Amino acid sequence: MLTNERLCRLHFTSRDLPRIRIEVEECAASAGLAEPRRGEFVVAVDAVATNAVEHAGGTGRLVMRHLAGELECRVEDSGPGFSEDVIPELAPGVAGATAGRGLWLARLVTDRLSVEPAGPESGAVVTLAVKLPGN
Repeated sequence: MLTNERLCRLHFTSRDLPRIRIEVEECAASAGLAEPRRGEFVVAVDAVATNAVEHAGGTGRLVMRHLAGELECRVEDSGPGFSEDVIPELAPGVAGATAGRGLWLARLVTDRLSVEPAGPESGAVVTLAVKLPGN
């Protein structure tokens, strides 16, 4: 399979979230990610995309790529921005955290999760990745 291959690119709003789940599922399957790992990745991407819509301006951009040995998804928003510090270490509700369930879950089920500023004024880019079989 090719490396560093872009699998899909989407601009989305809340109406597009069901389509995102389908696209991520199809891209992950075509990249060779098997169940149950594929379903976990879809849930993680959905959680991050939903956060972009609900907490960061109502729209987002998603890019999925097949990199050497892993499947990567970048979700960018135009909200106020945030850092990885807001992601609870323990399950939200256990240690007093009342928010962050989606990001906590995404970190739990992926092999790599990072948060970076989208630009100098606002927004965030959340990158999630899972290793593909045989890597």
